[in-house]
Amino acid sequence: MDPVTERWFARRTWQDPSWTVDELVAAKAGRRVSVVLPALDEEATVGPIVAAILPFTLSTATHPVPLVDELVVVDSGSTDRTIEVATAAGARVVRRTDVVPELEPFAGKGEVLWRSLAATTGDIICYIDSDLIDFDAGFVPALLGPLLVEEGVGLVKGFYRRPLRLESSEVDTGGGRVTELLVRPLLAALRPELAGVVQPLGGEYAGTRELLESLPFAAGYGVEIGLLLDTHTAHGLDAIAQVNLGVRKHRNRSMLQLGVMARQILAAALARCRRDDDGGALTQFVQVGGEWLPSSTPVVVAERPPMREVLRRIG
Repeated sequence: MDPVTERWFARRTWQDPSWTVDELVAAKAGRRVSVVLPALDEEATVGPIVAAILPFTLSTATHPVPLVDELVVVDSGSTDRTIEVATAAGARVVRRTDVVPELEPFAGKGEVLWRSLAATTGDIICYIDSDLIDFDAGFVPALLGPLLVEEGVGLVKGFYRRPLRLESSEVDTGGGRVTELLVRPLLAALRPELAGVVQPLGGEYAGTRELLESLPFAAGYGVEIGLLLDTHTAHGLDAIAQVNLGVRKHRNRSMLQLGVMARQILAAALARCRRDDDGGALTQFVQVGGEWLPSSTPVVVAERPPMREVLRRIG
């Protein structure tokens, strides 16, 4: 890392976040906190995650103001029982088509994250993926800490060890393959100041509404790299912080699925680094009956403008 990044890493990285709920509640100072879970066919995991976060929404004798003011699952068109399970566990569930209904929804995770800004009221929004296994509720206060107690922080990224789950076994390392094979080399080449971000693609992060509503959102898998790069461009390195969340387990994807994800991420990153992308489809090869046959997937480059502009236009 260069000296600028080293100084940022020392100042804006929490390796052992230890804020208590009482400390964070006191630091809210009237601000509201929303926790958002984007979901698509996650009936097996969304319930336990909601149940683990729900206590943060409750008042107690020691903190009459809850840490989390609303817990919202934004559904991206699930065909399983995700909506029923999340509702039964205690979350408010919003369908993507019910938010900014004037706009036909794009496919993709970034789309529901963008729409969640219009479905929530928090001054701070904390995003948690809904496919996590053995979820640790401590993710939430850890991500909120820098935003509530530090000046000038607009975006907090979680980082963690990511075991690679292979069918019934688990390998201690190996998760985050797109990060290591694509994004880290890409940042080293095009945005070296961000080389100190441990998990640039991680789905657990939090930001201020002021920041998030001012940024465009890539509709697909490019949303996380897009928000990171745009925050850096607009507000500089010190607006970004990161916290160690320990271990994150989730459903791992096949190499073919990761290739499609990587292509979307590359398109979003190149656009923000002012590099041309010809928009070519991703061609992969699958074996069928002993033959290797090409399979092409169009790149999803849809982008949503800053939500602040949209709400101003329609409201």
